[in-house]
Amino acid sequence: MIKFHPTEELLVKYTQGELDASLCLVIGTHIDMCPVCANTVKDIEENVAAEMLNKSSRFATAEMDNMLEQIMSSSAPQTVFREPTLKEVSLEGKQFKVPPTLGRLGSRLGPWSKVPGSVWRAPVDIEGEQNINLIYMAAGAAVPEHTHRGSEATLVLNGSFADEYDRYDDGDFIYLGDSHRHSPQTAQEDCLTLAWLDAPLQFTSGVARLLNPFSSLFFR
Repeated sequence: MIKFHPTEELLVKYTQGELDASLCLVIGTHIDMCPVCANTVKDIEENVAAEMLNKSSRFATAEMDNMLEQIMSSSAPQTVFREPTLKEVSLEGKQFKVPPTLGRLGSRLGPWSKVPGSVWRAPVDIEGEQNINLIYMAAGAAVPEHTHRGSEATLVLNGSFADEYDRYDDGDFIYLGDSHRHSPQTAQEDCLTLAWLDAPLQFTSGVARLLNPFSSLFFR
């Protein structure tokens, strides 16, 4: 059962298009996996639509009909190109199913590269930004303790990991700010996540601090 969800504030901003495209991808993929948030978003959309309808009531029916007619008459048929949908990703001899929202951007998934701690990353190109990645942690892997220079959103796609705060499983959405410090790690099970950052990590312990000048190469 999914325990961690985006806040209602984030879901409202997602519905109204007020978040950057990368964070929208993470939240939209969570919604694919979470019936609770899917229903919440549906309610938000219905409320927004009702509010807009009330605001538009000042227009006379004839004026609205005329506007619709103009819109329809000016709309020429268009050919819509749809990218092939990615059904799964493969890594280390394993296959992981991909939720539809992420799968529709399968052609934008970059190559896998290994980073310290038995961790692999594959960037997802969204509007030319490099701040969203698929992150794979092998069983027994750990990311060195770090904080954030900005915000971080992580969605568990498959498997589980834990940190100083809790354990996270399939579908869990974790949103952390610059006041959080943690060290994600896996136990007997590997884990695939979708992670968004709006600033590089700041490693805080041991020799990992030497990586800080290069952290943007690993996780952004």
